Amino acid sequence: MKKHLRHTLSVIAGLIALSTATVSFADDPFVQEAKQLVTKATEKQDKWDGPTTGPKLQQNKSIIFIASDMKNGGVLGVIDGMREAVQATGWKLDVLDGAGTVNNQLAALNQAIARRPDAIVIGGWNPNVAKIPLKKAVKNNIKLVSWHATPEPGAIEKYGIFYNVTSDSDEIAKFSALLAVANSEGKAKVVILTDSLYEIALRKAQVMKETIEKCQECKVLEFIDTPLADTSSRMPNLTFNLLQKYGDDLQYALAINDLYFDFMAPSLRSANKDNPYNISAGDGSVTAYQRIRNNDKQFATVPEPLNLHGWQLVDELNRAFANQPPSNYVTPAHLVIKENVSFDGGSKNLYDPENGYQQAYKAIWGVK
Repeated sequence: MKKHLRHTLSVIAGLIALSTATVSFADDPFVQEAKQLVTKATEKQDKWDGPTTGPKLQQNKSIIFIASDMKNGGVLGVIDGMREAVQATGWKLDVLDGAGTVNNQLAALNQAIARRPDAIVIGGWNPNVAKIPLKKAVKNNIKLVSWHATPEPGAIEKYGIFYNVTSDSDEIAKFSALLAVANSEGKAKVVILTDSLYEIALRKAQVMKETIEKCQECKVLEFIDTPLADTSSRMPNLTFNLLQKYGDDLQYALAINDLYFDFMAPSLRSANKDNPYNISAGDGSVTAYQRIRNNDKQFATVPEPLNLHGWQLVDELNRAFANQPPSNYVTPAHLVIKENVSFDGGSKNLYDPENGYQQAYKAIWGVK
């Protein structure tokens, strides 16, 4: 089985078979580098690459998680991971719903501070709107961690946040573009879809563009700014316009989110088009997994390991309670394609690495 998996992944490295006639495309060293990086990013995640040492479990802690919006699937996935982890620690975890608005998020934060927990988690919303209450929390010796509070992982010192758990959005964007480079043998012609309303979305798109432009014979056909909120109304017409404008040159569509392809796919079906290869730099939605599995108008996505992130939040808090530094662990980008879609939680339409992270964190904490 392991031998067969290695063979499958070696095929993924090039993602299309090389013949002796096409070896001349190897002149661009960036294409070869792209293939190597893509191979690594598509491997089965069966080895733990996170922390193995840290403080033993700090006892009897109470945590309040303030969700950006309980309708957000990413936030819910992280909460599920935290609930799993606190079952092992014996801590108490409560969740307050920010209900998708700044006013509600601030109200939930003030309510949480009034309850004087040991720690508060900022779950998927920007702490920039809460500078004053966050200072109050720090003054009251409430530990702060966050998930997706800013695009970058690490401590956010200006808000007193011990550690912000998130994948590296630049890396996610880069790998999405590298897949197009590798799969096309360095000949990719791409359109890029983003939403400039979100700083992280625009940044991802720029990284994808920069990555494609490093490839000698690749080309960015168009950089398209179209709102995520309007995908259902805009994408059908946009898809037909792109097909008409570029024809067979429309080889790859790189998007900052799977949502674009929810509404591009039906238009491609009705036009009876196999291309473009659709690659998303996040977020690994259920529909994206289904399209990839069925080879149905989506080639790849780069999901985040939400359940693992929930466990990491608990571990970072334990380090904060013990007055030790954060682990600084950042989960690596993982490309989901048809060849590996069944691994690492894929059968449940999510990315959940089979690398034993739960046991690794329990071993650090000294619990069973």
